[in-house]
Amino acid sequence: MENNNENNENKTPQNTSEEKKPRRDRPERPKRAGNPHRRQQNNNQAVDGNKPQPEHKVNGNVEKPNKEVNGNKQIVKPNPNQKTSQPKKPQHNKPNPNAKKPQHNNPNAKKPNNNKNSGGGGRRPKKFVPGPMSEEMKTSIAENVAMNDARMNPWKQINMDNNNKVRFTPLGGLGEIGGNMAVMEDDECAFVIDVGMSFPDETMHGVDILVPDFSYLHAIKDKIVAVIITHAHEDHIGAVPYLYKELQFPIWGTPLALAMIENKFQEHGLMENVKLFNYVTKRTQYDIGTFKLEWMHNTHSIIDACSLAIESKVGTFIHTADFKVDHTPIDNQTMDLQRFAHYGSKGVLCLFSDSTNSHNPGYTKSEAVVGKTFDTLFSLAKGRVIMSTFSSNTHRVYQAMERGIAAGRKICVIGRSMERNIETTRRLGYVDLPDKHFIEAHEVQKYAEEQVLIVTTGSQGEAMAALSRMAANEHRHVKLKPSDTIIISAHAIPGNEGSVSSLMNKLVKAGVTVRYKDFENIHVSGHASKGEQQLILRLIQPKFFLPVHGEYNHIYKHSRTAIDCGVDPRNILLMSDGDQIEIATKYLKKVKTVKTGKSYIDNQNNKEIKADVVEDRQKLASDGIVNIAMQVNKETKKLIGKAVISSSGLVPEKEGKRFAHEIENIIDTFLINAEEKQTASPKVIQENIASIVRKFVVRTKKRYPIITPVIFMA
Repeated sequence: MENNNENNENKTPQNTSEEKKPRRDRPERPKRAGNPHRRQQNNNQAVDGNKPQPEHKVNGNVEKPNKEVNGNKQIVKPNPNQKTSQPKKPQHNKPNPNAKKPQHNNPNAKKPNNNKNSGGGGRRPKKFVPGPMSEEMKTSIAENVAMNDARMNPWKQINMDNNNKVRFTPLGGLGEIGGNMAVMEDDECAFVIDVGMSFPDETMHGVDILVPDFSYLHAIKDKIVAVIITHAHEDHIGAVPYLYKELQFPIWGTPLALAMIENKFQEHGLMENVKLFNYVTKRTQYDIGTFKLEWMHNTHSIIDACSLAIESKVGTFIHTADFKVDHTPIDNQTMDLQRFAHYGSKGVLCLFSDSTNSHNPGYTKSEAVVGKTFDTLFSLAKGRVIMSTFSSNTHRVYQAMERGIAAGRKICVIGRSMERNIETTRRLGYVDLPDKHFIEAHEVQKYAEEQVLIVTTGSQGEAMAALSRMAANEHRHVKLKPSDTIIISAHAIPGNEGSVSSLMNKLVKAGVTVRYKDFENIHVSGHASKGEQQLILRLIQPKFFLPVHGEYNHIYKHSRTAIDCGVDPRNILLMSDGDQIEIATKYLKKVKTVKTGKSYIDNQNNKEIKADVVEDRQKLASDGIVNIAMQVNKETKKLIGKAVISSSGLVPEKEGKRFAHEIENIIDTFLINAEEKQTASPKVIQENIASIVRKFVVRTKKRYPIITPVIFMA
């Protein structure tokens, strides 16, 4: 034991003044007490010339000597950091809760959170117990809830004890594109909103336009006080002259709309009805019967398009008519959204809104983007430019003419409706272009090809339109050349796809360059997409919603948009033409169905084609005709000679003789076996022969042709 102590005393003490250099790969860490893995320093060294007392082991444990303090012995507790000659065995049963965990060498390691309120180790935080709300806070919350309810449901301002009601009846424009017409009425009076035309399909042979059936207007003619026009598109004013040939009422609209109708009255010989015109000023209310109406400016693909604000005894109605929200219109006249918000804040009972583009997401592009496309197309054109669009799309036509003038081209307008509409807009000051830039159709040949711009009709492939006649090489003044560029700035109206495709084929065969859908912004719609519909719904916040203008799938999609914008599904109805909807403050319901339909018009003479004539044409086109001429003895009721039989559209020409012989045998058999009452008169014989021949053709050919027997009695 003494030898060991002497050896320890003879050891050279370590140099404590020299500090170790920190490693670069990790920061220097502090010393931790009680770490069993850390090597302890040798404390058995001389300090200030004094030697510590030697350690004594008792039962393998190191015992420290007692020290004297002021003559008293003090028991010194063993130092836990002091290295013993025989280290204790590590205890694995119970970890030391006060021992710090070793730090890792990773400098990015997350440091332990010593915050007692952090939810980690240490003392758990006390559970938060909110205090009671003050009466002032309760009052403020209740007031904000009430304010938000009033803001999001402004229709609640309407007097719900009001027992009045209004009826709305669409007579056209639902289940179809175009032909827009509707009636709004109360117990005292009624007015008509628009009187538009629509286009026929390919089965309506010889029909140029369709106009609504006016039967219901005849039924309530004593109540009607006015016809209200929203804008001058053909699907809103095209049937006005046909109505005024039957019924006459005061008509209200903006100057351009009524000027367009005046052109139609002049064409139809109805100029005496111009005295019924009433020109309106936007943002001004007019008393029309028991209603108050205001025209609000909107943006569409024609100048002076308007929406309607209608105040009645039961409440306020908004009818958007056709619209889109164009923030950069050509004439810089933006949609009057402030007025929509004004009426919305006062409370609107019912909103009628355009559904045509309800499947299109986002926003419809501005009309201004078409002008940029025209810049590109005019720069690419080497010869004449022929641009075709809707004749009423004044902004589109104006943009094309501006580009033509900038390129040094003279403008030639061809097509009756195009000439009339451009002249009207120039006369009213909507288009300001000097006369020197215009030439007549017969002057086109006097100018070089790169100096001519022709603006014409026929974008829908109408057979008699100027562009169709050019494509068929039937136009008197314009013959197409391979150097020509044709710009068709329109999309096919549903039902016109076939005629537009036929027109395109003719133009391509003529060798011209056709610009149609190969350029993205060659045409933009004039109708609102989903984003714009949502904007109007949120500005108005109506109680009831009736989507209008479009096929059933369009109005259904619009109704889903309205539901997303907070309209109660129970407050929405999907209408069809003829459905009469009764609207009161507390309910919305269908009450009956009125007669609707279409009249067929031949534009060559502006006269109606009767429905049975159209049906006969359809039958001729699909099933053909059988003509029978024969002579019957008046006394014997027998056939004299042979019957003359011909057919068209039923059997091939090479089978015609055999078919005629079969019909002759049927007629002979009938006359031989006929009873006296079946041959009583030529008319009776005709009916019986038509019946037996029809049965034979149906049985053998599975067709239903027109049978026309002609009987001569001798």
